[in-house]
Amino acid sequence: MKIHESAENYLETILRLQMRNGSVRAIDIANELEFSKPSVSVAMKNLRENGYIETNSSGHIKLLDKGLEIAESIMERHTLISNWLISMGVPEDIASEDACKIEHVISPESINAIKKSLEEK
Repeated sequence: MKIHESAENYLETILRLQMRNGSVRAIDIANELEFSKPSVSVAMKNLRENGYIETNSSGHIKLLDKGLEIAESIMERHTLISNWLISMGVPEDIASEDACKIEHVISPESINAIKKSLEEK
């Protein structure tokens, strides 16, 4: 299942906010990503229309199964890549920033190799 990098970022952000705050609204996403509320509204409409999220009458956003699956996968990649870079001496803030870029393009084979490398340490 392949979706655009921006959609992956939104789904991951929804999951992170949900874990941190318990509930998520569009304004929370806009604040977290420092995006305009109209931009986030358009993205949420697209995610909703494609079956990744649902929004209730009070504006709270919930990940649906396929949205949750993508968000968890991206979050796992981010954590793995970030930890791997940190283990090689990259400062945490830079490792996290670089992981955000890499997590969307890295192959499953490379992710598995990184996972194996970290398990051996």
